[in-house]
Amino acid sequence: MVSNRRKPGKIKQWFNQWLNSRLPAATKVTLAHRSVFILPSGFGLLWLTLVLLLFLFGTNYQNNLVIGLSLLLLSVFNTCIIYSYRNLAGMTISSTLSPQAYAGDTLVFPVRLYANQTQYEVLLNYPNNQIKVIKKVTNEASTSLIPFINERRGRVSPGRLKIESRYPLGLCKAWSHVDLDNEHIVYATPLEANEQLSHIDSEQDYVADNQGGHIPGVDEFKGLRQHIPGESLKQVAWKQLAQGRGMLTKEFQQPQGEPQWLSLTDFSPASLENRLSQLTHSVDRLSEKGQIFGLQLGERTIQPADGEAHRISCLQALALVPAQPETPT
Repeated sequence: MVSNRRKPGKIKQWFNQWLNSRLPAATKVTLAHRSVFILPSGFGLLWLTLVLLLFLFGTNYQNNLVIGLSLLLLSVFNTCIIYSYRNLAGMTISSTLSPQAYAGDTLVFPVRLYANQTQYEVLLNYPNNQIKVIKKVTNEASTSLIPFINERRGRVSPGRLKIESRYPLGLCKAWSHVDLDNEHIVYATPLEANEQLSHIDSEQDYVADNQGGHIPGVDEFKGLRQHIPGESLKQVAWKQLAQGRGMLTKEFQQPQGEPQWLSLTDFSPASLENRLSQLTHSVDRLSEKGQIFGLQLGERTIQPADGEAHRISCLQALALVPAQPETPT
């Protein structure tokens, strides 16, 4: 279900526009001076305060040892600025295909990381989500799964990925916000129907639950299986045998009756989300049984088929049905 989100303030809108111009969306990003930002951390501000107090104390009492100590601490802080930047600069981040997910699940966005030089203690997270700690990033690419809590269906963009490091002493915080352009289609939450859904064909109102399945036959090629001694040699896959793959038998199947149809005609806000969830469950159930079915969504029709590609096509079509605004009372 599409949720109402509070519009960002003017300052946040300006900052987002500035980020979009400075760091445009891309599936692969290499961090450099233009994309890495550095500021003192809370501990770093206390460190600078201590440096200032020591310097004032040393100059007031003309104590060269205290003045030297303050300058030493300041040089340590300056060194941390350089190392904090180097701990992110040169890192390459890229997005990969996300696994299928339903509304209400915690999404997982795989992110590949590698760097020319070893980098330590890198923190990754999407806004208002759990932080993923990467102990070490090397020149060998590794994949990290970044969680993202989501409650709605449809196209979901996790936003900008925050990459942060406080290495080596925590005095400075280096970070970046990258948009990996990894929008994902989230399916509606499956909901089992209490009554039979509309499996409609052209001649009758309801069809049998097993209609549209497959039975052994000779119409369609199903696949290959291990040959059983004593079976007819007519179905032996001689080509595969010549390739050294062993004795295999060809299997064929044929549809059982007319295909089933799942339909959605009522797009009223009161029942739309519940109906989409029921149809999502039906698509998964029919696909698991290997049955042939079609989907009608108003004027859009997905022709009957089976298989994983057909299942994904139907689930995406259900997920992308526009949400209807509630009618004010």
